[in-house]
Amino acid sequence: MQEGSGKKVTQSGLRGLGRFATTHWSVVRSAGRPGSMHYQQALETLCRTYWFPLYAYLRRHGYDAEAAEEHTQAFFARLLEKHGLRLADPARGKFRSFLLAALKHFVANELKRAKALKRGGRMKTLSLNFQKAESQYALEPADRLTPEKLFERSWALTVLERTMARLAAESRAAGKQNLFERLKIYLTTDRGSVPYAEAAQELDMTEGAIKVAVHRLKKRYRELLRDEIAQTVEYEQQVDEEIRELFKALAH
Repeated sequence: MQEGSGKKVTQSGLRGLGRFATTHWSVVRSAGRPGSMHYQQALETLCRTYWFPLYAYLRRHGYDAEAAEEHTQAFFARLLEKHGLRLADPARGKFRSFLLAALKHFVANELKRAKALKRGGRMKTLSLNFQKAESQYALEPADRLTPEKLFERSWALTVLERTMARLAAESRAAGKQNLFERLKIYLTTDRGSVPYAEAAQELDMTEGAIKVAVHRLKKRYRELLRDEIAQTVEYEQQVDEEIRELFKALAH
């Protein structure tokens, strides 16, 4: 498949978006242009999505928690300082591949300069939440994955977490939080693991009604997952390919 061919992803073809109308690559471009009206929001979106995969990569590469945190923070600050996201180009491949290559280059060649800028007070600091980073990293497979494969796995888990969070927010807004909390288990387990009869009894619903509710929840989850993936590609036919890559990363 050619990176530069096919129909571009547009938000008009996706439902239930709570963000400004844009593709992911437009987010990247906005984050690379301080004059853009969506600059700060775009930057925050990218940081929230990619900081932990990069942190996990550094930890698996041998850096301790303090060093991994410092390098991740300094890397994003350097991108902000030098508007490095302007170099990202969808014609050259996936954005997360660009970001990982940029991190490797940064750590290898620019860390001392970044520390000097930080000490001098000229480097901006981004608000990244590292408080739970180590507990999250501890859940990853101990020695089975290379740093690169762990980066891919962490990216995949981040996408799924963002998808679930959006579905939870939609359910709260619709006044169906209790229903969501009880039925979300069916999104990640086989039906036979938790019989519908149990949920029906707890929620005072018929088993048939539970089945319909679970079907709708799964359908909406798939829609939101496709939307999250659509933020990482430029062309529609790449969505299914990326979803396959996501589950491949989780299978390791």
